[in-house]
Amino acid sequence: MVRLGMMAPFVDGLITSGGFLRDFAGTLEECGVESVWTVEHVVVAEDYETLYPYSRNGRMPGPPEGIPMPDPLDTIAYLAGATRTLRFGTAMVVAPLHSPVVLAKRAATIDRHSGGRLMLGLGIGWQKEEYAAIGVPYAKRGARLDECVGAMRALWSQEPATFHGEHVSFERVHCRPRPESGAVPIVLGGNSEAAVRRAGRTGDGWFPYTIGPRDFAARADLLRETAAAHGRDPGAVEITAWPGSHDPSRQNDLAREYVSAGASRLVIAPRVRTDDARTLDAVREQVTRYRDDVLEKL
Repeated sequence: MVRLGMMAPFVDGLITSGGFLRDFAGTLEECGVESVWTVEHVVVAEDYETLYPYSRNGRMPGPPEGIPMPDPLDTIAYLAGATRTLRFGTAMVVAPLHSPVVLAKRAATIDRHSGGRLMLGLGIGWQKEEYAAIGVPYAKRGARLDECVGAMRALWSQEPATFHGEHVSFERVHCRPRPESGAVPIVLGGNSEAAVRRAGRTGDGWFPYTIGPRDFAARADLLRETAAAHGRDPGAVEITAWPGSHDPSRQNDLAREYVSAGASRLVIAPRVRTDDARTLDAVREQVTRYRDDVLEKL
């Protein structure tokens, strides 16, 4: 069965209302949506080097200052307390910008408070200026992500925990509470060969962005090949797809291709309006129609 996820609605005039976000999450839960996903940029530079990898001109879509992006984990912590079954994912926390030890504590705390409903999506980002503003080196960010995953898993599973790497190191420390199941699922983003291989080696899931169905299928094969080469069950890496990030006008028609390539979760973006009540009605209608027109026909 293909699960349905939805991106969080980060729109001026809506995110400023905690009540709206709570009602939005409750509406998704009532409609049987499996998960809601948040995004992260700590800052967006007024003038940034055009390195955004998901557009031809290297620039982010939307206004120059970017769209509002509340802290993803703080937002999830709030919404988890207002729901019972809805799962939550980050797409993606820019892991090298965070202390792995602090991130492990925050994720484990949310996991315990929510009853194990957090999926921690991690990536390396692309904005040099964001790294500079936070005071983190832009170089070796892939290695920093690898160590972040290893260090957090050590903190979640060992008592006491020890980890020694180039960028993070600790010896016989206790980090409580630990996740209910001994770990928080790690979902890795990215479309590049290096990112996909990383997900195959170490990820519990893979969630790419703005990737067409043909490239998605090829990368999914690489993911499974890499997992098998490292002694892992290729089917154990859960694959999430967001067809609308590639082509919003054809997301329904393309859904079957992503599922055929291995996606077990499809994510859609909510239809938001400036009026809260009308937005929630539109979301209900959108979920019902997507289930009837897409999911039931897969």
